Amino acid sequence: MGIKVTSEIKPLKKVLLHKPGAEIENLTPEYLERLLFDDIPYLEVAQQEHDAFANVLRENGVEVVYLHELAAEVIADEEIKEKFINQFIEEAGIKSQEVQKNVYNFLKGIKNNEELIRKTMAGINKNELPELASKSLTDLVEDDYPFVADPMPNLYFTRDPFASIGNGVSLNKMYSVTRNRETIYADYIFKYHKDFKGQVERFYDRDFEHHIEGGDILILNEKTLAIGISQRTEANAIEHIAKQIFFKSSNKEIETILAFNIPNNRAMMHLDTVFTQIDVDKFTIHPGIQGPLQVFEVTKGEVDGELNIVEVNAKLEDILAKHLGVEKVTLIQCGGGDKVIADREQWNDGSNTLCIKPGEVVVYSRNHVTNKILVENGITIHVIPSSELSRGRGGPRCMSMPLEREE
Repeated sequence: MGIKVTSEIKPLKKVLLHKPGAEIENLTPEYLERLLFDDIPYLEVAQQEHDAFANVLRENGVEVVYLHELAAEVIADEEIKEKFINQFIEEAGIKSQEVQKNVYNFLKGIKNNEELIRKTMAGINKNELPELASKSLTDLVEDDYPFVADPMPNLYFTRDPFASIGNGVSLNKMYSVTRNRETIYADYIFKYHKDFKGQVERFYDRDFEHHIEGGDILILNEKTLAIGISQRTEANAIEHIAKQIFFKSSNKEIETILAFNIPNNRAMMHLDTVFTQIDVDKFTIHPGIQGPLQVFEVTKGEVDGELNIVEVNAKLEDILAKHLGVEKVTLIQCGGGDKVIADREQWNDGSNTLCIKPGEVVVYSRNHVTNKILVENGITIHVIPSSELSRGRGGPRCMSMPLEREE
């Protein structure tokens, strides 16, 4: 019941996934940029790869729950379903009242709740609705665009819409409008699902001003969070989370937030695309962030509501060793530090691993150089196929949101 995650590496017990669905087949070359994709995955193979990922987790004692199933259980309550449909239509940005009415009737006509949730995720094509009797100026202007509600192809990266922190979550304001709609499912699950209702504290919420995404939030231990200042996460959002945790939260264990200022670009969109913990004293890292890297220690100030923010001038491994309470930290470079290999394998998420227990990680098969180096450093790897899943620019950590890890 609820959430319990105080580490990146403690044995994983329960995880939230989303198996790619029809939303992937609603990607077209013309709208890739709008939907934040670089390519179009082949759905059938992507689903096979995702099943292989889920099976590896189950085989290692992890309970797998799916986003659409939890959301469907929530809307079994007719009053909540009504509220969800109306909110979905509002957030889809449908301007025409006649189209809003058509979408409402269309969704209400879907009697199977899982099918209904999947349809909201997949997007609603204009050709699925009755022809409009008369068109408004807005309808005529948008006539060439095929969807009345955009697909959400990024949903299989469940790491981003919210982040588990201790017994609570950061329910995120996403970087783009396209992805911000994804957080509606977690919002309803945490408000209404029997396993989470009243048990999950929120350190951030989806309607707050500044954007932040779960791929930038790493839980180093009970006392320390690492959060990336990145393409997708603003410094203001980190300050808000810090104030919430330090001054308003019932969670009194977290004492420090390390803010990592990483390069602002598509290749390094989140902290976890360049940096993940894989053992008590080991991390994978993209060598591109090992030069001068700004790191700030954020702690509770002496005056209520004020933060202590200090720039730390030290080697990254020394900063990590200090906060992890270990003598030495080993940074294992993606691609062995070779620039060409590192850039290629980091683009395919060679540094983005999911740790299922200390020293044991799930990795993509295509990053064979980095995988070999991990094994040479004493790491046990579980290799999953990745030709299609990787086209979304996210790895095993991106595709998983832990809900429970052992103490």
